[in-house]
Amino acid sequence: MQVHEGMSRTVLTVGPGHSLRAVARLMAERRVGAAVVMDPDGHGPAIITERDILVGVGAGQSPDEETVADHLTRDVVYAAPDWSLEEAAAAMVRGNFRHLIVLDGGETVGILSVRDVVRCWTEDGAICPVPARVAVG
Repeated sequence: MQVHEGMSRTVLTVGPGHSLRAVARLMAERRVGAAVVMDPDGHGPAIITERDILVGVGAGQSPDEETVADHLTRDVVYAAPDWSLEEAAAAMVRGNFRHLIVLDGGETVGILSVRDVVRCWTEDGAICPVPARVAVG
């Protein structure tokens, strides 16, 4: 099975100026663990995860004052839609992360989570619908 078969095609997308609280609220509402960060001044999409937010709040930083730009992961490993799920899972284990942004020709076409991989690899996962993920500018 390939990444494009298991990934979520609609991705929560935020800007670098969003507060940590705003992103946490959007992620909680959509029941996702990561958001793609589109920064016009950046070099490709970045990612902010629930772990990034947790680290900031755990360090005593204000979720209302801290912005995504100060907490996102810029050194991102991207997956291609034609990668096997095994390749994607191996990349996640090597990098110690749970989400891969899927790029095709430089365009973000989806996101793959560990949960997506497990869903694809389990018998029950084949009949479970994937929740929709909505882009937010």
